[in-house]
Amino acid sequence: MFQPFKEYLEEELFKRFDLQSRPIPAGLEYNLSDRGKNQATIQSWCYQSAELRKIRYTYIDAGEMSQVFNSVIYPAHNYDLPLLGIDFLSFGKKKILVVLDFQPLFRDQVYQDKYIEPMREIRDKYNELAQNLEMKFYDANQYFSKYLLFAKTDAETVVTRLFPAYQEYVQLYWQMLESAQPLTKEKDIQRIVEAQKHYDQYSAERDPAHGLFSSYFGKEWSNRFLYEFLFEDATPLAVASA
Repeated sequence: MFQPFKEYLEEELFKRFDLQSRPIPAGLEYNLSDRGKNQATIQSWCYQSAELRKIRYTYIDAGEMSQVFNSVIYPAHNYDLPLLGIDFLSFGKKKILVVLDFQPLFRDQVYQDKYIEPMREIRDKYNELAQNLEMKFYDANQYFSKYLLFAKTDAETVVTRLFPAYQEYVQLYWQMLESAQPLTKEKDIQRIVEAQKHYDQYSAERDPAHGLFSSYFGKEWSNRFLYEFLFEDATPLAVASA
C-alpha cells in the first residue's frame, strides 16, 4: 500500500543529495518472520549527506494483514530544522493510521514561526487528514507540531489525498533545508546535538511500534532494532537506571 511513498522518497533523496550509505548494524537491515501463518518481512535503508546526518526508512510487508512505512530524517547538527517524521500503518484495507509531521526540536515562538507556520497552508488544504486524534503514547506538545497530519483513513484516501499531501510536505521540507543557514557557533551546534539525542530517548521509551516488531520478529531482535538502529542515541532504560 505504501510502496509508492517509499519510492517517491528514494527518488527525491537520490536526485537532490550526494548520499552515502550509513551502516545498519548486522542482522537489522532485513528480517523474515517465521511466526504463525502470516509471513512478514522488514527491510530498512539508511543514508547520510552533508545536510542530513541520518536518513532512515523501514518497510514492513505482511501482505493484507499489515503494511508499514516509517521514516525519520535527521538534519546535520549544524542545522536547527525539525526532523521529518513519517509513519503510515495499515492493518487490512479499512484500518489505516497515518502520521506526517515536521517534528520540532524547540517550542519557542521564533522557532515555530520559522519552521512550523509554513506548514499551515498545506495542512489546511488536506484538513480531513488532521483529525485531532488522541495520542495514546506521546505528548502532543512534545516533538509534534500543531500542523501535523494525523488521521484514521481508508485505502482510497491514501491514494487520492495522502499521497499528494505527502509530496507537498516533502517538497516544503527540501525548500526549508535549502534556505537554512548553517549554525557556526559551537554552543548552538551542541544544543542541536542534545535536542536530537533527547528526541531519540523520548521516542525509544514510547514507541508503540515496538510491540508490533516483537510480535513478528521476537523481543530480542526488536529491542536491538529499537536501540541500535531506529533511535541509536537513546540509552535502554535498564542501562540508564543501572
